[in-house]
Amino acid sequence: MNLNPLLIDALKDLEFEKATEIQQKTIPIALKKKDILAAAQSGTGKTAAFLLPILNEIHENEQGFKEKTLRALIIVPTRELANQISKVIEDFSKYIRIEKTVVYGGVSSTTQAKKIERGLDILVATPGRLQEHIRNKTVDLSSVTTLVVDEVDTMLAMGFLEDIEVIFQEANQTRQILMYSATMNQNVKKLAKEFLKDPVVIEVSPQRSSVKKIVQRVIEVDPDKKAELLSYIIGSENYSQVLVFVNTKKEADGLVEHLNLDGLPASCIHGDIRQTARAKALRKFRSGDNRVLVATDIAARGIDIQMLPLVVNFELPETVSDYTHRIGRTGRAGQSGFAITLLSVKDYKMMKEIEKELILDLGREIVDDFEPNEKKPRIFVHKRRPLSQKKGLKDKYGKPKTTKKTTQKAKQKASKKTTKRDENRSFRK
Repeated sequence: MNLNPLLIDALKDLEFEKATEIQQKTIPIALKKKDILAAAQSGTGKTAAFLLPILNEIHENEQGFKEKTLRALIIVPTRELANQISKVIEDFSKYIRIEKTVVYGGVSSTTQAKKIERGLDILVATPGRLQEHIRNKTVDLSSVTTLVVDEVDTMLAMGFLEDIEVIFQEANQTRQILMYSATMNQNVKKLAKEFLKDPVVIEVSPQRSSVKKIVQRVIEVDPDKKAELLSYIIGSENYSQVLVFVNTKKEADGLVEHLNLDGLPASCIHGDIRQTARAKALRKFRSGDNRVLVATDIAARGIDIQMLPLVVNFELPETVSDYTHRIGRTGRAGQSGFAITLLSVKDYKMMKEIEKELILDLGREIVDDFEPNEKKPRIFVHKRRPLSQKKGLKDKYGKPKTTKKTTQKAKQKASKKTTKRDENRSFRK
């Protein structure tokens, strides 16, 4: 890909063996200074796809610029993702000299301004805080030659359109723009049409490729028993780390309280959690002090925890893209992963949509004592046992009821004819 040998050496130290599809398709184009609009999920290697050309250009052309002149601006939706990208810059620039800093809300803007004033090559920022620095004239974007907008669909969903437009207008008008999105929706296309110049559009079949190595299971459950079932699954399988996704801040807080009362150390991250508390929650999760991290979709952007054994959808998200983002937290960087969805009746329609778009046929399971009240067809029934006696969950094949007027006697007769299937099948293959 015609990268500087010093960058190649850094990649070898990190044991990078082969470029991913998004890297193969975008890096050569980015090196030619063309605008790019790319659709790529988290976990596909997109961070390296835009960072390597930037680092290559800064190093190759350092003589042509004043020292510590801002050359690249990377805009991201969350502070977690900003910090993650900053760490990757450090890893990739092991053998070259790069000055960078990160700016986001929740910390002193004065301290950030002083770092910017000292001079830097790359600035990683969230839109809101960058806007503040622009208003205060503590950052000058006129020298920026490459502008990256990562997870632009998320930023638009968060209401950052006006901030992004102001940033584009403030930046050098001859700059290159690299725009990455999980989905190529109409809002993303409209923004790209307004600001990108003859962009090369790249899509990497992101959704299907990101889930093919992940073992996905769907357990139908009474909505009032979801929290109890989650505790049972985590405790019975003794998972060391579990990332649980919820849709609301209220759900996150309530679920953490439930898990802690069940003796499963847990913490949560969402929009109302202060930065110091978020950092503490992530630190405890990574260290193993807390086995469970409960997160909303937006707050979880930027989390990259290696070898995560299990992701749980406590409720399904509103889009297929968010589903692939969620389960993509396990099985990253080529590793296989495991994901469980706790499915209640209100999510039946969304589950079918996910299966249709991703070309999946996941089947449905139930666990004794947690079965839903709704009369729906089942596939596997897991016998629940006390945790002290559990050696492996067993399945039974249950035939769905075909009439509404089945008598109690008929139910008992049908139950006796239930065929055993998949003995010793556990929640984790």
